[in-house]
Amino acid sequence: MSKFVIIPDITCDLSEELRTHFGLEDYVTGYVHIDDESIVTTLDWSNISRENFYKTLSDKRRTVTSAVASPEEFYRVFKKYAEQGYDIISMSLSSKISSTFSVATSACERVSAEFGVKTHSVDTLRMSGSFGLLVAYALELRRGGADFDSVVAWLEENKHKVHQMGPIDDLTFIARRGRISKGKAIMGNLAGVKPMGDSNTDGYVTVLAKAKGIKRALDATVEYTKRMMSDPKENYIFVMHSDRESYALELRDKLESSIDCRGVFVSDVFSGCGTNIGPGMISVYFLGEPVSEDNAREKEVLTAILAEL
Repeated sequence: MSKFVIIPDITCDLSEELRTHFGLEDYVTGYVHIDDESIVTTLDWSNISRENFYKTLSDKRRTVTSAVASPEEFYRVFKKYAEQGYDIISMSLSSKISSTFSVATSACERVSAEFGVKTHSVDTLRMSGSFGLLVAYALELRRGGADFDSVVAWLEENKHKVHQMGPIDDLTFIARRGRISKGKAIMGNLAGVKPMGDSNTDGYVTVLAKAKGIKRALDATVEYTKRMMSDPKENYIFVMHSDRESYALELRDKLESSIDCRGVFVSDVFSGCGTNIGPGMISVYFLGEPVSEDNAREKEVLTAILAEL
């Protein structure tokens, strides 16, 4: 059986703990541009602290954007392993959100032609924790002895089965991005309104309902996970947050006491995804049935849960 590596891009949001636990060798970085400064995005806070990053992101006087690594940067990462005879599975942020998949695919084709290794570029159609969960399962399959083709087949079959749920704790950033009006953001924050959503088939989050108060939102998240998760004893739950660590840890404790699963892990949303998500997200990621068309089934379940709480 040939040896192979699994290489995601920066938007998988896998912390050092998760990378170590599942055995991730490498990933492709990206960039965040803050005003006129360019910062390499990493899966830690070595180049900019979490506090400074989210504080800057919240400052309407600052301009913060993200950028994918160049084709040459993808190629260099892949080449490092191709030179050693490794086949390569590349995993990328949803092609509906970014050009990353296209860039990664070109780099795969280049190293395959030059070094004769087998490559496959996976469009995860997910981002952040949803993407990271797929990477974790792929690594777990490899560790269990699955071959290249089996891992690829599993990813293509299961990528639409990754769900997420959780509240946005601060509407200010959403208003700055033009998704809601400034007035609605102010009133929503004052009233304690917490939008809650799941991923659609393209990897974007669709708001399905709004909870009143963070406690109710976290309780609804746990219940949603219980009802929508497949085979808990065989699966993992990821909890990720953008500068809301205390709520993420509280949510982890609630999940651990309510669901008998293989493990609950907490990670930051790092600067690559954080640039577009903004501060205030607390979200759970897990495997369930395939996401329904227009999130109709997901909306029905969440609406029922909020009515019961």
